[in-house]
Amino acid sequence: MDLSTSTALVTGANRGLGRALAAELLSRGATVYAGARNPDQVDLPGVTPIALDITDPASVAAAAKATGDVTVLINNAGSSTGTDLLAGDLDNIRLEMDTHFYGTLSVVRGFAPQIAANGGGAILNILSALSWFSFPESGAYCAAKSAQWSLTNSLRLQLADQGIRVAGLHVAYMDTDMTRAVTAPKSAPADVARLAADGIVEGVYEIVADDVSRQVQAGLAGGVSALYPEMP
Repeated sequence: MDLSTSTALVTGANRGLGRALAAELLSRGATVYAGARNPDQVDLPGVTPIALDITDPASVAAAAKATGDVTVLINNAGSSTGTDLLAGDLDNIRLEMDTHFYGTLSVVRGFAPQIAANGGGAILNILSALSWFSFPESGAYCAAKSAQWSLTNSLRLQLADQGIRVAGLHVAYMDTDMTRAVTAPKSAPADVARLAADGIVEGVYEIVADDVSRQVQAGLAGGVSALYPEMP
């Protein structure tokens, strides 16, 4: 895919990986809409800020109506409440699902017809190594990311005949506000954004951005005992 002739929408583009993705696409010649709940927070020269709250269907519909030329959609907007499934606040658990599953689905439903009408293109969902592996203390996030992974697989099959390639990007820790308290090694958002753009250009369906994600992916074939060796 030629990004220099593409028009992209990146959700959650006001900071972190979203901002890095928008910058990378710009550097490759794409026209970029930077979606954010508060577009005034978008500070990247060259993009077109657009109001977009992915959990609000009216906001998604308004963003789709305000564009019309999108051929690349990157679903990056996310949340991380650090909520466990047994004792955590149910509202936080719903927020994770509303953001990663329902929010992503809402944006795809809003923009896939536009992409198809423009001759086809690409959708990239930013997933996680935690799409494949769970930490109990953040079970809500893990469950929501796993649901988003399944959504990605389903939409890939449904949208293929409309000329839309749907991909997922799996990544572990990145150096963003969301992982401020994490001391483990982190990827630079700019590096992940570069891999993401390469994957879109090459038409890759699954982009695995780091060694941790590759190790977890390999563990899937081994079942529970491989992923969770501490289980009796």
